[in-house]
Amino acid sequence: MPLGSVRGVEINSRPVRRVEAITEELPPPRDWPFNIPAVRQLHASGLNLGDLTVLVGENGAGKSTLVEGIAMAYGMNAEGGSTGAMHRTAESESPLHEYLHIVRGLGPKWGYFIRGETLHGLWTYLGEGLHHMSHGQSIIALLTDPYRFGPKHPGFIVLDEPESGLSYTSQLAVCELLTEFVASGSQVLMATHSPVLAGIEGADIWQLDDDGMSRAEWKDLDVVRLHRRFLEWRAMR
Repeated sequence: MPLGSVRGVEINSRPVRRVEAITEELPPPRDWPFNIPAVRQLHASGLNLGDLTVLVGENGAGKSTLVEGIAMAYGMNAEGGSTGAMHRTAESESPLHEYLHIVRGLGPKWGYFIRGETLHGLWTYLGEGLHHMSHGQSIIALLTDPYRFGPKHPGFIVLDEPESGLSYTSQLAVCELLTEFVASGSQVLMATHSPVLAGIEGADIWQLDDDGMSRAEWKDLDVVRLHRRFLEWRAMR
């Protein structure tokens, strides 16, 4: 969504241009989560966010820690919801957000954080009957709510492993929804284990591993390679 430049200065309509370390004097970072290579790399070098950024990697690689820290640095609630949500159950988040600075663009300030592990608490906070649906149905119902998402409510949408509870068909539907959100002015950051969600068209994909994080093509991702190998093996049985 870049809008060009004026006198050499980039004008950007995304809510977030870049995430980088705070330069003010702060207490030294604790061992965790800065002992995770991807977190250490983000803190040292920063990260430019595109219209749609996807983080993939094994359990423990730092995906959820990064999206949580970025969402909180933006002003979102650690347990999910919009930038105005206030519900809390247990404080388990890392201190990463305290060390991050969000370089904002000219985009909207509104944002929404959806994380798979705290959806039960979010549904209770919203109090809108989402508990009466299946896990997957409730996620789709939230994302298709025109009073929160879509052309009338562009913003910074952060998702942490939304594939939890989603069928293959629903994952495809989420890909379509997120593509539509970006087309209507939103910016998306997502962490996922799903080769389907990682394959969303137009995404900047970062693979996290023991060396940190690096840009990757969808076809070269470990999760895609292993999924393909499994399907080939199963077809031979």
